Amino acid sequence: MHSPVNSFKQALAGKRPQIGLWLGLADHYTTEICAGAGFDWLLIDGEHSPNDLRSILQQAQVIAAYPSHAIARVPVGHGHVGTALVKQYLDLGLQTLLVPMVDTAQQAADLVRAMRYPPGGIRGMGGARASRWGRYPAYAKEANAQVCLLVQAETRESLDNLDAICAVDGVDGVFIGPADLSASLGHLGDPGHADVQKAIADAIARINKAGKAAGILSPDETLARRYLELGATFVAVGLDTNLLARATSALAAKFK
Repeated sequence: MHSPVNSFKQALAGKRPQIGLWLGLADHYTTEICAGAGFDWLLIDGEHSPNDLRSILQQAQVIAAYPSHAIARVPVGHGHVGTALVKQYLDLGLQTLLVPMVDTAQQAADLVRAMRYPPGGIRGMGGARASRWGRYPAYAKEANAQVCLLVQAETRESLDNLDAICAVDGVDGVFIGPADLSASLGHLGDPGHADVQKAIADAIARINKAGKAAGILSPDETLARRYLELGATFVAVGLDTNLLARATSALAAKFK
């Protein structure tokens, strides 16, 4: 029995746009509501949301019952802590990870090694026997081909090194972080600034030229559609926290 194929990774390779939603409420109950909406992918956020390994596992299990692909963002990807977290997230049953603040090609290469079993990497073997992966006899031999690594470029340094990051074998996509990027470029809280938007457009073009998938998040419909037109392949068009805040505020305002 072959290990599950990573359909999201296949879609990126085929340059088929994938529309996603950010999950920050850290609860499997709300995740199931979002999973039934029909998004191509759902991002379980372990960086800026109060998620832990168990809550991420619960949400991934819920998403598995729906067509949406589960992606998880680790809180940090560098050093021994980052390597351990990558291993644990993959062992939960996830195939696609998003890693924040990747500024150099060496950091990207280290993450590729953390994602893969030997001889191509350093991922520990225990996960091949545990959880869902233990049901697949050849998982350890097949896993490297199915894991999908998305790295975040969200600083001036990462843009300076973008071509080198994209050239790293094993990096499937590069995600532009508009909020942190705007801060790094001197426009804190203003991701719509002309300088930031110019940098984003240039980054998307460079990522595509390198043959990798470009990704981004924008709850602004006009901007999201523009990023798709520019060639972004995986685009998050909203956040569950933002949707709840806006809808509840609008409802209260009707009566207050």
